[in-house]
Amino acid sequence: MSTLTYAVHDSMTMLRRNLKHAIRYPAVGFGAALTPILMLLLFVYAFGDSIGHGMGGGRDAYLEYLTPGIIIMGVAAGSMSTSIAVCSDMTEGIINRFRTMDITRSSFMTGHVIGSVIQTMVSVVLVVAVALALGFRSDASPLEWLAATGLLAAIAFAVTWLSAALGLISKTVESASNKPLLVQFLPFLGSAFVPADSMSPGLRWFAENQPFTPMTETLRGLLSGSEIGNNGWISLAWCAGITLIGYVWSRSLFNSTTKR
Repeated sequence: MSTLTYAVHDSMTMLRRNLKHAIRYPAVGFGAALTPILMLLLFVYAFGDSIGHGMGGGRDAYLEYLTPGIIIMGVAAGSMSTSIAVCSDMTEGIINRFRTMDITRSSFMTGHVIGSVIQTMVSVVLVVAVALALGFRSDASPLEWLAATGLLAAIAFAVTWLSAALGLISKTVESASNKPLLVQFLPFLGSAFVPADSMSPGLRWFAENQPFTPMTETLRGLLSGSEIGNNGWISLAWCAGITLIGYVWSRSLFNSTTKR
């Protein structure tokens, strides 16, 4: 078999391992979906009427506005499981066993990342199901739903590679669970919960120039059938940049660690 074939085969083996771990310990994966679901319930039922009226609508209108931001938050929250899983493998000695085996070095990280993306997309389905149960309705066509799914997968792929690097620099599982918190709550400082133009000047500037705002606006446009403008291309550019940084950083950290 060729080198590429070996790499794909070994990556699939690592992917099966990580998916089996996820099934055996579902609490970590469920926790990634629980946080955005709780935020959705809190903001809709506790603040939905007041914020909705302030935006010129009501609770139902605010649910339509909020749901895309909560979905993006759910994707970001899924990054925590990757950081924990990578750090656990690096600190508990399993990586030393892998070193003695005839496997492709890149398959370890690839299996973790792809497995986490699959878990994240499952969590997104749960978040969307809760939103639909609360009354969220989308005007998106099947093609727009497909584009929305592709966007979410691209975001998940990007933040997962970044989270993998954060797991590699962590000395303990506890610190690995804390480092992705900034990524998880960065949507708070964007347009996920309120429009960016309603914020104070300094916060508005930050919200308009951070990655999760165009991602949220793109998803909101796809689900509502409204215009996206340049947000789609900006979102893809952010995804590509974050993926590249996370991949290069995590690969460098992994290679330097496993050479010790």
